[in-house]
Amino acid sequence: MKLSRTGLLIGVVVLAGLGGAAWWRTGAIAVTLVHPHYGAATELVYGTGFVEAQQPVSVQARITAPVARVLVEEGQRVTRGQPLFLLADDEQRALLAQAAAQRRAAEQTEYRTVTLFRQGWVTRAARDQAVANADVARAAQATAGARQDQLVVRAEIDGVVTRRDVEPGELATPTRVLALLGDPARVRINATIDERDIARVAPGQQALMSTDAMPGRAIPARVAEITPGGDPAQRAFRVRLLPASAANLPLGLSLEVNIVTRRKDRALLVPASAVSAGAVWVVRDGRAHRQEVRTGIAGGEAVEVLAGLSATDSLVDKPPEGLAEGRKVKGQAARGAR
Repeated sequence: MKLSRTGLLIGVVVLAGLGGAAWWRTGAIAVTLVHPHYGAATELVYGTGFVEAQQPVSVQARITAPVARVLVEEGQRVTRGQPLFLLADDEQRALLAQAAAQRRAAEQTEYRTVTLFRQGWVTRAARDQAVANADVARAAQATAGARQDQLVVRAEIDGVVTRRDVEPGELATPTRVLALLGDPARVRINATIDERDIARVAPGQQALMSTDAMPGRAIPARVAEITPGGDPAQRAFRVRLLPASAANLPLGLSLEVNIVTRRKDRALLVPASAVSAGAVWVVRDGRAHRQEVRTGIAGGEAVEVLAGLSATDSLVDKPPEGLAEGRKVKGQAARGAR
């Protein structure tokens, strides 16, 4: 029987397809092999923060008045009771003088009335009224004097002026912060932690911090407290940490914070690039087999395997496209593999 060219061509295509399928089953794909190894696994929660005083104090005026003089600069050390700002006191000095004059007049009336009462010339009621009026005048002068003293804004603690936000001529009010005070020897780190990670953070956990201002230096700290309420706008919580030492940590310095939430000294580790969708590719007898694993602590470079692997298994690192169950592979060890 004579075959047509079309029939012959179809036969060639079919044979080629069968040959390709046979090659796929027998041809080996090149892969990089790695082995699990035991090492320390650390789970970290990342955040950013800044250095602040453990007990920052806001300096505010008690009454409203223009600022007449500024007596301190940022970075200056101050003591409790030291004047920081002088507010304009022209009006208050006049009120104090008026109160003093009224006190003198009331006391003179009190003296005359008491004397006349002793001589029997005025009633007891008149004497009591004069004494009461004098008491009111004395209290009014004391109040005016206290308000006069409030025009001198003083430091409430021993510390350092970490920030000053007012200049002479500006208006001081009870709601305006004129300056911030703090003790640079007693600092803390105010860190912002994403709300997705806050459940893993607890007081007492250790942390390592770093800053571009001190390259190559790891600054140890521990978690001291977690604010009970988060910020819904930032979707984050504030965590306060205490450094092991406050030396060379200036107030306001920004830091990157890594909180150690979990650590295991002997964990079975595999490269993170070998794990995908909860499974790895194990090579046995030259063929790849998909193996599901249960993972634990996960980092950027390595993942802890809790179940599904042993330290003697060979794994495919960075599985190539086309890798399928039972595929024949030709492996070579990764550089630096254990």
